[in-house]
Amino acid sequence: MNFSTLGLSDPIIKAIGNLGFDVPTPIQEKVIPQILTDIRDIVGLAQTGTGKTAAYGLPILERTNVSSRKVQALILCPTRELCLQIANDMERFARFLPKISVTAVYGGTGILEQMHSVRKGSQIIVATPGRLLDLINRKVADISSIRHLILDEADIMLNMGFKEELDAILATAPKERQTLLFSATMPSEVAKIAAKYMQNPIEISVGPKNSGTANVEHQYFMVHAKDKYETLKRVVDYYPGIYGIIFCRTRIGTQEIADRMIKDGYNAEALHGDMSQSQREFVMHKFRAGNVQLLIATDIAARGLDVNDLTHVIHYDLPDDLEIYTHRSGRTGRAGKTGISLAIINMKEKYKIQSIEKTVKRKISAANVPLGKDICEQQLIHLIDRVKTVAIDSDQISPYLSVIEEKLADLDREALLKHFVSLEFNRFLNYYKNTPDLTVIPRELPKKQLSMTKNGGKELSKTGFTYLVVNIGKNDHVLPPQIIGLINQSTRNRFIRLGNIDISPDRSRFQIENHYVDEVYQAISGYKFCGKKLSVEREAPHGENRKKRPKNTSRIRENFV
Repeated sequence: MNFSTLGLSDPIIKAIGNLGFDVPTPIQEKVIPQILTDIRDIVGLAQTGTGKTAAYGLPILERTNVSSRKVQALILCPTRELCLQIANDMERFARFLPKISVTAVYGGTGILEQMHSVRKGSQIIVATPGRLLDLINRKVADISSIRHLILDEADIMLNMGFKEELDAILATAPKERQTLLFSATMPSEVAKIAAKYMQNPIEISVGPKNSGTANVEHQYFMVHAKDKYETLKRVVDYYPGIYGIIFCRTRIGTQEIADRMIKDGYNAEALHGDMSQSQREFVMHKFRAGNVQLLIATDIAARGLDVNDLTHVIHYDLPDDLEIYTHRSGRTGRAGKTGISLAIINMKEKYKIQSIEKTVKRKISAANVPLGKDICEQQLIHLIDRVKTVAIDSDQISPYLSVIEEKLADLDREALLKHFVSLEFNRFLNYYKNTPDLTVIPRELPKKQLSMTKNGGKELSKTGFTYLVVNIGKNDHVLPPQIIGLINQSTRNRFIRLGNIDISPDRSRFQIENHYVDEVYQAISGYKFCGKKLSVEREAPHGENRKKRPKNTSRIRENFV
């Protein structure tokens, strides 16, 4: 089947042909004829990247009355990036329909130009809920005559807290309309929207509900929290041809990881909400063009960023809403290609992996963090492949061959190969020499520890404790809660048990269960806290298991989060 068999007119066929689209995707094949021939409401369930915009956009353009300047179609979406993406796509689809006007309405930028464009007359408005409701309340946007209302990525709009805005907008829309709801997942809130504002909708589903992309392999690495960044670097080094998105939970975290990767020599850029719109568009343009290899992004900033050739999605932080995992993973494995979704987690997040597996109905396999020797082997193979496939311009290099031969005359074939490989390869050999295995094998808590947990932390485990001493104290306004916070922040390990905490004016000493002493020692050595770079010492073993606590010290910690 091709687009010409779906009932689309010649101008639209010509436009999508110029864009390189010949064969419709499954969602397009099912939705386009339905919209063209039937006015019933539609619930479309399909993953991100399956061609939903064309599925509803092409038939809407086909049914638009070009002689009228009234708003005939309203497309609502969660973010300004996706809003601009959809608007640009609609304009490209309408390239040979010059009388059709499309206006993008979104927040984060000046409202006056958008107001002018809407007042001028647009048959199609693409909008984020908040800004559109603002224009409706200002009596600028009139949606009383729309024939089509599209909710694109409805689940994300609800996750972002747009329910009230959606309710207000949908309540003002005419009842005689066709409502099209598109979503990657069908949570209960989306189902409620459908039940409230749609009339006996037809459900068109591509793939199982709430499923992960079929072309994506799902894996996770379990490591100590302090090793997450080193794990990320190892993964990137193990896949030299990686072209992917690294998702972080917060804007601050996103920028910090991007800064570290750029400093370490990786071709990376950040994308988050603290950047201006022009900065974000510049970064997205570079990434789409392939000039940036790794995009470190928040979930919201990456909405609407459609790139067909991504090889990897890396979850540096798992999302708080586990359904977001489906959207992230769907960024790769598009257009019939395969992709890999990798999560970097610590021990306390294992339960999240199990929950995600239930959500996406796919197995997420545990994987070992690449070892140094494996990374070096991959990098060497990649280097040799580059050499074998490089284009040779004989005319350009011929004049220099004699000089090259003279310079290399004293090297035999084996020596030449070693020099050549070492030139590009030595930094990996040196960096990964004698590096440790970062993979954590989950272990069950000792019986004594389990008993202690059940009793609310009232009795000490008899596994033994060791005192660590750090160079901060009362003079730095440190109290026991700050020490607990230091351990939490530096290790991100909820299973670490503390015993006594003793704070003097210029230092603090605290008990750590022996099993975790090395982990805590490494995590806080050199860690910046209370404006100081911390130095840490182990106290002599005789102080481990004293039964009497010093005066004015904390009780054993009961909450390890």
